[in-house]
Amino acid sequence: MSATTGVRVLAFDTFGTVTDWFTGISGAVGAELPAVDAAEFTREWRRRYGPILARVEAGDLGWRGLDDLQTETLADVASEFGVTVDDDTARRLVRAWRIIPGWPDAAPGLRRLATGFTVCALSNGSVALLTEMAKHNDFAWDFIGGSDLWHHYKPARETYCGLAELMEAEPHEVMMVATHQTDLDAARSYGLRSAFVERPDEWGGAPKDDAGSADNDLHATDLLDLAAQLGV
Repeated sequence: MSATTGVRVLAFDTFGTVTDWFTGISGAVGAELPAVDAAEFTREWRRRYGPILARVEAGDLGWRGLDDLQTETLADVASEFGVTVDDDTARRLVRAWRIIPGWPDAAPGLRRLATGFTVCALSNGSVALLTEMAKHNDFAWDFIGGSDLWHHYKPARETYCGLAELMEAEPHEVMMVATHQTDLDAARSYGLRSAFVERPDEWGGAPKDDAGSADNDLHATDLLDLAAQLGV
């Protein structure tokens, strides 16, 4: 089976793959908390993202939406950096994740890919968050798959296979597109295809220890390159 045989649906990670979270959030942190190193504060906040989602999936924390989890990790990081974040500031910083900028190739790449495939967001954000992000960046999603549809976070099976079921597709007809190999490894373990997209500047100039894997079906420099490889 070739890399593209039978693929009908492309499912995209959003934070990092189609959007530049570092630029957006470090800018918001710099405006709201001028006393801190905005770059390091942002990176530390992002580092706490995966572990708290894992606690929800492990059952250590009851289900709650991403905004609530981001509020909790924001408070932890603020305490570590020795700053006080009041409720209004916290709300603005958490909501800044909804308007982070897309990578320059993202919107045109998605439009091009949509001419040959169903393009879906498959993210740990909520449907409302991803909708606002899409409107802000002109992302032409055919469908928005947010974590609140399944009350699960990636890499849970319910997210990947849940999207396939909603699209009335077999797992092998869905290709997960991400810049995080762990996301792609999980998707493949449930029968999805996988495409790695390079985003070397995801962490704002800090080294990114994620270069993809030979196990992926495709490896692209950006979404326009992905479209070319997929023949659209």
